[in-house]
This record gives sequence, C-alpha cells and structure tokens, in this order.
Amino acid sequence: MYFNSPLSTIRYCILCAALLSISGNLLVTRSFAETVTSHGISTFGELKYEADFQHLEYVNPNAPKGGEMSIWGFGSFDSMHPYSTKGRAGRLSSIFFETLLEGTADEPDSAYGLLASSMEYPEDRSEVIFNLRPEARFSDGSPLTADDVVFSYEILRDKGLPSFRALIESEVASATALSATRVKFVFKEGIPTRDLPKMVGSLPIFSKKYYLETGANFEDSTLTPAIGSGPYVLETVDVGQHIIYKQNPEYWGRNLAINKGRHNFERIRVEYFADYNSAFEGFKAGAYYFRNEASSKIWATGYDFPSIQKGWVVKDTPPDGTLANGQSFIFNLRREQFRDIRVRKALGLMSNFEWSNKTLFYGIYERISSFWENSYLKATGLPSDGELAFLNPLKNILPDTVFKAEAELAPTSSKRQLDRTNLRKASALLDDAGWIVGDDGIRRNKQGKTLTLEILNDSQAFDRVINPFVENLQRLGVDAVHTRIDNAQMTERERNFDFDMVVGNFRTSLTSGSGLKQYFGSESADYSIFNLSGYSSEAADKLIEDILAAKDRQTLNDATRALDRLLRAEVFWIPQWFKKKHTVAYYDMYRYPDKLPPYDLGTLDFWWFDEAAFDKLKSEGAF
Repeated sequence: MYFNSPLSTIRYCILCAALLSISGNLLVTRSFAETVTSHGISTFGELKYEADFQHLEYVNPNAPKGGEMSIWGFGSFDSMHPYSTKGRAGRLSSIFFETLLEGTADEPDSAYGLLASSMEYPEDRSEVIFNLRPEARFSDGSPLTADDVVFSYEILRDKGLPSFRALIESEVASATALSATRVKFVFKEGIPTRDLPKMVGSLPIFSKKYYLETGANFEDSTLTPAIGSGPYVLETVDVGQHIIYKQNPEYWGRNLAINKGRHNFERIRVEYFADYNSAFEGFKAGAYYFRNEASSKIWATGYDFPSIQKGWVVKDTPPDGTLANGQSFIFNLRREQFRDIRVRKALGLMSNFEWSNKTLFYGIYERISSFWENSYLKATGLPSDGELAFLNPLKNILPDTVFKAEAELAPTSSKRQLDRTNLRKASALLDDAGWIVGDDGIRRNKQGKTLTLEILNDSQAFDRVINPFVENLQRLGVDAVHTRIDNAQMTERERNFDFDMVVGNFRTSLTSGSGLKQYFGSESADYSIFNLSGYSSEAADKLIEDILAAKDRQTLNDATRALDRLLRAEVFWIPQWFKKKHTVAYYDMYRYPDKLPPYDLGTLDFWWFDEAAFDKLKSEGAF
C-alpha cells in the first residue's frame, strides 16, 4: 500500500513544490564585478545545461504530439482554484499557470528560465531581477508582463494559502516592475538569501487583467479557472465525474528549449472515482488508461484481467530514484495525550511493518526510518564530526539520545500481527507515563482521563492497514478507533487540525530550503497545513537556519543529517513504507524515453502517445 501521488510531473500545486525544494542553483556569466547574470540558478555547483542547450537530456525531442492521457482522481472536487483555502481543488488544476523558472528531473536543485529568459542578482542573492520573455502570452492572447508578476506576488501574499502567505511575508521586502519585461524582487535583511531567487521564481503567475475585468475574488472557490499562460487550458469539467484539459493551440512557449519533447498529449483526462477499488475496476474496464498502482495487494493479485492476458495492458516497474515521501501515521502534538514522548513511542511499537509487509503488501516495500529516506542525507549510526559541529552548540536543548544513541530507527516486529515483546515494552512506557490499565482493560491517567486515539481515514483501501493497528492498540489498553470520513471532511479537519492521528507525508528535498519551515518550523505549528503534527522545537529551528545558511554542499549535508537525527529522536510520526521502483500499468499505446531521469517518472510531462499502437488496440477490441 503506497499512497504517493504521481502529479509532480505536471507541477501539481506549484507553490507546494517550490517551497519544498526551494533552493537556488546556477551556471553563471558575470556581466560586471558584483552582478551575476544567468539563464538558470543552482545552489552550489554549476548547472548541467548550458545557456544554448537545445533540449533536456532525458526527453525525446521528436516525440509526436497528440492523443490523450487519462488518469484517475479520488473522491470528488468542487473547485478549479488550487490556491484558495475554500473548496477541494480538482486534480491538476494548477496546470494552467507557469512560473518564471522551471526545475528539471535530472538535477536535484536546478531551475532554468521559463517565463523569464534570464535573471540578474548580486553574489549575496539579496535581490533578483527577472528578464521576461517578450513573447510570453496568456491563453487569451494578452501579453504576460512584469505587472502580472507583481500582481501575482501581491495576491499570493495578501490572499493566498496561509502557509505560503506567511513565508512570502517573512522573506520578501518588495516586488517592483522596472519595465514591461523586467521585474525586481528585494529580500528582507537578516535572513538567509541563498534560496530566495528560486523561491520567487517558482510562484505561479496570474493575469492581472483577468482579475480586474471579471472582478473575481482570489479567495473564493470557483469552477472557472483563472487565465494562465501554460500549455493546457480547460476543455470540460463535470463535478464529481471528470475534468478534461486540452492543449492550447496558440501556446506561446511550445518551441522553447526547456519545453522540447514535453507536454506531448493533446488532452489529459481525469476520471473521478469514489474509492480505490472502484477506480481499479474502472481501469480494468477501460474508463481510463494509465494507473500508478499504490496497492501492493492489487499489484500482486489483481492484474490478471483479460486486457492483461491479451497484452493490451502493460505492467511496468521503472526505477524510482526519488526521496521517499515520508508517508507516516502523524501524531497531532496539539493533543495533550501525545505531548509525552513515552506515549508516542509506545503507540508506535504497536504498528507492525514486518507483519504488514508479509501479510498485506506481498513483500514489496521497505521501511521508512528517515525523513530523507532513499538518499545520502539519511543520518546513520552515531553523529559524525560534521553533524556534531551543528549539534554541540545546541547540547543544552537537545535530547541526550541525539548524541548517545544511533539515529532512531522505526521499531521492528515479529511477523505475527501482535508482537508480544513490543507489547511489553509499550506497556512499560505507558505505565511509566502514568497511563494505568483499569479493571475494564482501558488505560487512564490519575485524573481519570482515558487514553484515546482516533485515526481518521478517507480511503477504503487503507482499512486493511489501519484495522490491525487499532486492534493492537486496543490490546495495549488504548481506547483506539478507526473513523472513516469522506475526502471533503478530511480536508476540512486537517485544515482545522481537528484530529488525533492521520496518514500524511513529510516531503523533503535533496537540497533543503525554506520549505523545512513549513513542515518542521515553530512558526508554522499553528497554521501550516504541512506541519500537521504541530511540531515545534527551538533546536530544530536553529538547525533549519544552519541549513539555509550553508555555503557548500558538504555543510548542507551535515546540517541536514543533524536535523534528520533530531526529528527522528522526537518521534512525532510512525513511519510507514516506500519502494524503489514505480509500479505502473497502462494500455500499450504510451511510450517514454529509454532512460528515465532519476527524480521524476514524467508521465504527464515527457511521455507520448503512439497513434499506430492505439489504432492496433482499437482494431483488436481493446476499447
């Protein structure tokens, strides 16, 4: 079972992605002594692609254009506006909006000009000027100018999602249109600026003209998307049923080097299903044609239907070099009963990965232990000298285990559902924390309050994971319940932090930046939808600042491992699982390059449609 969205390839929730991997990266040419002028930016090294590159290395520049890619969406939606707190946005609804800079799938921290042809900034990165492409156009044909960039910054600052609004307000001093094609951002003093040019370069750009002429309120939920400049526009939307995006035939950026071999499908269709099982049945019936399989049970036992047997549908396992997404059960530390680490450790001992992997997952997964799992940034063993350089100054505010014990690993269990050794360890921890088992088998503290735990879940497919966990918790004396809700309720309750425990993700980056504040910073504990746990730590805040201030890769790596070590010692999650390969199935009319990049599957980005293969499938009765 692995619930990881495949939407990174199409910049789904552009702000989200930008703030998670906010870093700056760059190949430079100097126009004069104190100013850097470049076609892109990177944090520490040189860019992979020179200014005159013809196309990205991993794409097929001659990929044909046309055909339809169809995928599925979960539950429903009532909005096509992904940057508002109101409503539940449709899948891929950020597809309309482009950014000044565009990242690549074969470098961990690089970005190149998209709407901007170049950028200028001083060596300290305290400000940046973007030179816009004069040919850039919105989908209504109107020019995209520096005024639109300033307008977009201001509306996100004033009316955007709270998480992003707070970050923008804390780091950007001003945005000014210097001319129709030049826009300048100045950053606030006294903060690390290494990542800020890329951060502002990753903000989505909206049409000022559209909002002025229509009077649309940016904060409102709406099924009418704002005008954007991207390669796709909305064709049709049927709430609860499907969304169809179509290529804009007048797309201004079709021939840019950064876009060659990309955005190849004429249409992208999203079919909605109420739950995971019905979505799989829809795939078998040909209701949609591409599926990124997240259920190990279905992957192991479900792919024996006629379209597989006839060779119409392909099962494929391309390698996945990305970071694990930090999928986990997340404690809400705002709840009083979870503020004691002994309680959190005890409950974590009741989650049995080894049994689940053998019994439920068919051995397909590996256990997550690190917030940087599947990378060189994972802390291991005792702290290295490099890590200690950051940990020692914080010794008086750090847990002793950070120094004296090896990096915290997820608990291991036997291959029986209830590991009795872990049950005894958990019982001792709860006894020590003052939660004593009563005559009715339920644990209470000395005030008589029951130790309760409600796990919220909006996915039927996850029932088989949560129910055994709840049974184990009940054997421990915890008043544990599994509550099924719909996805709209889940969105609302997560936004209001109205839960004990949910399944979520802690997404990190190989070049950590300001996005760490959104997941782990004290300032985000009361408002950020990414900091679901409500985690707050003075030591973590200081380590994040060390990461942001790093001047070279080794320093960044050491500081990141130090933070990983601390976060794992705090035990505010019960880490789950990941796999080092994609598990995808699709009707045999889709193609991708022989060598995929390490950091993205790219289904909606650089795959393409084989018309002859489609015709063959159709003639054979596949559709």
